[in-house]
Amino acid sequence: MGTRKKASTMRQRRGVSPVIPTVILVAIAIIVAIAVSYWMGGTTSQFTHFEQLEVQSADCSLCEGNWTITLKLKNTGTREAILTSLFVNVEEVDKYGQADSGYIFTNEWATNMTQHEVVQNGETICVLVYIDPNRVGSTLSSTTMINVKIHTASGTDYLKMLELP
Repeated sequence: MGTRKKASTMRQRRGVSPVIPTVILVAIAIIVAIAVSYWMGGTTSQFTHFEQLEVQSADCSLCEGNWTITLKLKNTGTREAILTSLFVNVEEVDKYGQADSGYIFTNEWATNMTQHEVVQNGETICVLVYIDPNRVGSTLSSTTMINVKIHTASGTDYLKMLELP
């Protein structure tokens, strides 16, 4: 009778079904997978935005002894581009946001581009550059190839080669 009592006591004590821990583990795995996908979605969207300027046209003309360069730029990227500086060959222009077609700067190079000019994605702007050929230290003359470089806040340089008329 002693063994019989042990057997009935053993039957009354039942363990946790193996289904319950399996369900709990699957639920935890699903929660972790959802959390990781939300996190990766936010992270990848930050890294997939990019800046891309396209020089749609570039023209150089000679007017009253000075060169005028006209660059038509379009931001074809997915985020704004912030133009911070403009260079002719390796020399930075002297005056930002002060060039217009009615005024010629003497002994300076100028642009209508302001420092930190913001170009939204899809937007097109026109950048004018006025070059005084008599600027101190300048070795530019007609039929010379020049390199116009626009530098952005992201550290990207956009170059365009032009021949002076």
